[in-house]
Amino acid sequence: MLDAAAIAVATGAASNVLAHLLQGRADALRARISTIFRRGTADEESDALRALEEHAEGLEQRRLTQTEVTAQWSSVLTAFLSAYPEARDDIEALSSSTPTDTKTVNIGAQHNHGRGTFIGGDNYGSVRADGQDEH
Repeated sequence: MLDAAAIAVATGAASNVLAHLLQGRADALRARISTIFRRGTADEESDALRALEEHAEGLEQRRLTQTEVTAQWSSVLTAFLSAYPEARDDIEALSSSTPTDTKTVNIGAQHNHGRGTFIGGDNYGSVRADGQDEH
């Protein structure tokens, strides 16, 4: 049985798994998950990496909720920590690795007038391939 501090570490790590997935950073997380689960069997490592991919896809396609993903990782990490107490330092490292760069989405209106291709902002007038203004 794990103590409360160990359970808190696993729960914090599970929350950071979710945070990485929500930021589209599954690739960055793959190395951390692999490091943790290498302490177990090859099948455990493979299962964890497969779950990571499935959860990233499930969140993207809205088949899984954030709560479900966090609960599943909390359960997996807690069970793994019970079986491999030496993995605690790696799990603690994951629990303190909240992604710092965030994606920003701006939602607004765009107005386009004239001819041409308009991307990313308000545009008035024509756009010509030779860079000259049309009069």
